[in-house]
Amino acid sequence: MRRRDNSAGLSEVFVEFQQNGPYTKASAIDPVSMVEVSIVGAIASLRHFLQQAAVRKLKCVLKNNGGAAASGRGLLA
Repeated sequence: MRRRDNSAGLSEVFVEFQQNGPYTKASAIDPVSMVEVSIVGAIASLRHFLQQAAVRKLKCVLKNNGGAAASGRGLLA
């Protein structure tokens, strides 16, 4: 899924959903910096809300990292 959002400096964001038991995992990826964040919600959660939350988290991580990919195993946000 692609999303245009020029106001935050992101030209596009890829969003992926995975269902695992009673949970849905939403991952948002910035294709330029290759930064990926994930959130987990109940399977009954609307995908639209999970997508919004994942994109907000991605924007926050990019803002805190200055747009650079984190070194090491990951970043807790």
